[in-house]
Amino acid sequence: MELRQLEYFVAICKEMHFSRAAENICTTQSNLSQQIKFLENELGLPLFDRIGKRIKLTEAGKIMLEQSQKIFEQVDYAKRAISDLKKMEGGRLDIGILPGDGDLLFDALLIDFHKTYPKLAISVTETVDVYEQVLNGTRDLGVTTLPLKPDERISIIPLFHEEFVLAIRSDHPLAKSKALPFEQLQQLKMVMFSSEHQISKVLQSCCDEKGIAIDNSIVSSTLSTLVSLIEQGIGASILPRMLLDYMNNDKIVAVKLLHPTPSQDICILYRTDKFMGQAAKIFIQELQSFLQNVINQTGRSLG
Repeated sequence: MELRQLEYFVAICKEMHFSRAAENICTTQSNLSQQIKFLENELGLPLFDRIGKRIKLTEAGKIMLEQSQKIFEQVDYAKRAISDLKKMEGGRLDIGILPGDGDLLFDALLIDFHKTYPKLAISVTETVDVYEQVLNGTRDLGVTTLPLKPDERISIIPLFHEEFVLAIRSDHPLAKSKALPFEQLQQLKMVMFSSEHQISKVLQSCCDEKGIAIDNSIVSSTLSTLVSLIEQGIGASILPRMLLDYMNNDKIVAVKLLHPTPSQDICILYRTDKFMGQAAKIFIQELQSFLQNVINQTGRSLG
């Protein structure tokens, strides 16, 4: 059994058509058919059922396709590992993060990271589908909320527990409160992220739990806009406590919310069956170190 034969076999499976597959891999249909015949003879079972001009996989063919895909994943792993050994600090890293996390986790980090490792090409994409994109291989790493039932191929590195608080102008009467009942948000004019944003999803879950609704008079997709609206006294918002502590804006006060306290657990995700190069390993270490520095500055803990 040759790797080339498996490549031909997978090419046919993609098209379910011999002539189109032959064209895609730049060979003749007769050569393609001959190689598949050699493979079937070696296995002792047909891989395709020929029904007129149409073909479909046999049970043996389905098993062979599944195993062939695993073989090519391992071949790709080996190629990337060897390439990474040559480059060491070079390479490319594609990271998916939740919308808004870049303001806290990545803006300052990426500047320092690039200065230290200028050979690394990094792409950071904000998306609500971080988990799905890491699982399907679109992203090398993902920074997102802790999944409830992760796929067995997904490895998880916990980062920190994120608490959301009421962000309100410092001269507002409620700014002097140490904590407020969650349902008191009904009495405030709120400026919020759109409903697709992760913070809004957490907030909506808390509202559903309490059976209340909140007046979102202004909706924005950018953190800077929300901060400006809070500073001007247009409305209050719900933002991560760590972010507000890190910003250290004397015009905005963070007030704890109780019963419930909106929160979520943030982690790094990656595929265990895909090669993790030096770029990814270094980035994870730098992210953890960066977060620890933020924690030290704000006097809070990762847990």
